[in-house]
Amino acid sequence: MEEILKNLPKKAQEQHQTNKKFFVKLKKRPPKNLDYIMQELHEAEFENTDCLQCANCCKTTGPLFTSADIERIAKHFRLKPQQFINQYLRLDEDHDYVLQKVPCAFLGADNYCSIYEVRPKACRAFPHTDRKKFHQISALTLKNVAICPAAFSIVEEMKKRLKKEFNF
Repeated sequence: MEEILKNLPKKAQEQHQTNKKFFVKLKKRPPKNLDYIMQELHEAEFENTDCLQCANCCKTTGPLFTSADIERIAKHFRLKPQQFINQYLRLDEDHDYVLQKVPCAFLGADNYCSIYEVRPKACRAFPHTDRKKFHQISALTLKNVAICPAAFSIVEEMKKRLKKEFNF
């Protein structure tokens, strides 16, 4: 896994222009069954991917915390929401709550999340490759392929499949 993670940013950079062009096309002319295809590719990839072997998302990036996330996690720690914010979060340039620092404070040495049951919505959905209206999140996906080996594989597989089926 270390070798894969070491090479991932370079591989993502090499594919960036191709992916960018592909997503522009996809946004203009999304296949009717794109969400179904993405769900299928996502499920197939995660049958063979163990996030506990990687946890690169938790080590290198942080999620946005919604108000509901903050309330839920603060309650888990028996803190007031403001106490949780003060201890773990900061406002970013877009005025969204994010972690004060990465790697995530809730990530253990064994790659397990200490707040897994109450983790933020963004963590639950990462890498967002099975999201409805997938064609609308191309900018996010372009970032995620450099972070998540599974997202990289899913996008590569999507390009192959859509080129074959839809002449993309």
